[in-house]
Amino acid sequence: MKYKMYSELFEQPDSIRKTFETELKNMEKIANKLSKVDRIYLVGCGSSLSTAYTAKDALEMVTNLNIDVFTGYEFYYNKKIDGENSAAIFTSQSGETADTLAALRRANELGIHTIAISNEKDSSMIKEAKDSVVTQCGREEAILGTKTYVTQLSTLYYILFSASDYEKTDELLKELKAIPDLMEKIIEVTEEENKKLAYELKDEEIFYALGSGPNFGLAYKLAMTMLMEGALKHSCPLYSSEFRHGLIERAEKDVPIIILDSQYPSDEITQKAIDFCEKIGVKTLVYRMQDYSNINNLLSPFILVIPLEWFVFYLAHYNGEDPGSTRHIGKVRYE
Repeated sequence: MKYKMYSELFEQPDSIRKTFETELKNMEKIANKLSKVDRIYLVGCGSSLSTAYTAKDALEMVTNLNIDVFTGYEFYYNKKIDGENSAAIFTSQSGETADTLAALRRANELGIHTIAISNEKDSSMIKEAKDSVVTQCGREEAILGTKTYVTQLSTLYYILFSASDYEKTDELLKELKAIPDLMEKIIEVTEEENKKLAYELKDEEIFYALGSGPNFGLAYKLAMTMLMEGALKHSCPLYSSEFRHGLIERAEKDVPIIILDSQYPSDEITQKAIDFCEKIGVKTLVYRMQDYSNINNLLSPFILVIPLEWFVFYLAHYNGEDPGSTRHIGKVRYE
């Protein structure tokens, strides 16, 4: 079994370490600039969009930062983008994602302070943004976006929380810097359990993914870029609070629903979804942050993504698929 995703999964902790080692002072300078703006736009596609969703929801739970999230072309064509005293952060593994790059160029035209986060130092986005952060992952080949996902997310967290009024910022950033050590342990202890779970569910064709607060961004990634792109399974992400609309009518005995729970205030609704699913015999896969760590629950996506990666990795494997390959997606750019 030789899949590129396997080695890249293990490279996640060092990717964060190296990025912090080389980019920390730069991120602090960017954060200082962002602390003075009135509005921040986060723009990305695929896994990069999921990090934007997570960062926005995490920040808006505990700070007064004014944050909007867009996909690239939604930003590009939006007539109400306010360029006055605003900043925009554009995230892309390749730095060449066509719609994100078009949005960055549009933001530059509007006089918005632009920041690019990419894994490619010579990419168009890094060259054209006013400020940039180059994540230190090395080339990523697997489509699921393991190491670039966690480094993008850690960069967004460090910059945005440093720019915020969150009263526990120092404590959170200290825990964020310690995330690589914790991730190494979780990578080791969660493989076998999720390997067995993937074998049990290998014949399922559709999975629903629910999360609240910052975990919605992870649920979005799980459904859109992990299950559908990596394991070639139909999937749909929802905010936990939307379980009662639509999905509640499709939640039937033996339907697999993956639910992320981190004891956010909004996870009161998540628990109600879990209770309902268990009552009617849904195949409920509950991933609870507290089963893996007791750090600040705003950091939950960094923790829960690891067992989910193992699950999707083996789900693809047991269906004869390479979890890092694609059939139609041009990862670097659209032609």
